[in-house]
Amino acid sequence: MSAIEREVMEPREKTRSVEKAQLLEYYRQMLAIRRMEEALAKAYSMRKFGGFLHLYIGQESVAVGSIAALRPDDYVLATYREHAHAYAKGMGAKEIIAELFGKRTGASKGLGGSMHLFDAARNFLGGYGIVGGHIPLATGTAFASKYRNDGRVTLCYFGDGSVAQGAFHEALTLASLWKLPIVFICENNLYSMGTPLHRSMSVLDVSQKALAYGIARDRFEGEDVIKVRDRVGEAIRRARNESLPTLIEIITYRYRGHSMSDAGLYRTKDEVDEWKKRDPVTIGREFCERAQVDEKELLAIEEGVRREIEEAVAFADASGELTFEELEQFTYKE
Repeated sequence: MSAIEREVMEPREKTRSVEKAQLLEYYRQMLAIRRMEEALAKAYSMRKFGGFLHLYIGQESVAVGSIAALRPDDYVLATYREHAHAYAKGMGAKEIIAELFGKRTGASKGLGGSMHLFDAARNFLGGYGIVGGHIPLATGTAFASKYRNDGRVTLCYFGDGSVAQGAFHEALTLASLWKLPIVFICENNLYSMGTPLHRSMSVLDVSQKALAYGIARDRFEGEDVIKVRDRVGEAIRRARNESLPTLIEIITYRYRGHSMSDAGLYRTKDEVDEWKKRDPVTIGREFCERAQVDEKELLAIEEGVRREIEEAVAFADASGELTFEELEQFTYKE
């Protein structure tokens, strides 16, 4: 058995070091993402905006936990299901929701929309609408970090459906060959749109793809935000200190359909209900309770989140759109 294989196979029961303040912040972020996504679903059904909308409900612990292990100057690239990653990286609910509403106060002045959130100042380098198309871009970002010797790490998120794309394999080849400081995170929510894994993958363990490229791998279930932070943190340290890539597969689950147009009829109610017993937001609250956080403090956080999201929706509603003259600046060039 190789060192890489031992690394993923050996048990990792390490002491969890978590302060109350961290638990509360992780819970607040996960709850805010949940409430933001619910508000967006409601706004979409009211036709406040159109296009596509891919919700992250059920997967909050993955984005919050993994990004918690980063430094602020590290890079993040994600898929079109990226609202949570943007929020966890520091973007505000106001600029996210306004962007989806197509308003000038949005992160990209309303020109990007749901699938293309972007914030260069916070090193959140997108949302991307093409399945797997951003994985080589993330590899290039990591190459730039190594070339500059700036000590930054890149996190690249993608779904299980991206693994069959040639771009995924080309990116891992180069990341391994050039020893780049990048962590590839497959958020395996068990369905590629409406297709279950057993119908789209010959090998269901995505992390085994790492063996073909000689890079480290890990695989675990992701409803525990602390476990996500710690396990991804190991890969981030490897990338930062040794300039070595890692492929991580995190098993998770989305409670809604692939997008708002997907009724999710390919899943049974019993299956969804069973996964809801492992709701990361509920588990996050339980962690706080076990840490003897006062109930009043938790209720204050929940009230604060409610206000935050309501104010963000109101802000987006009240914001204006770009004028025709302003739109022309982004369309034509003399």
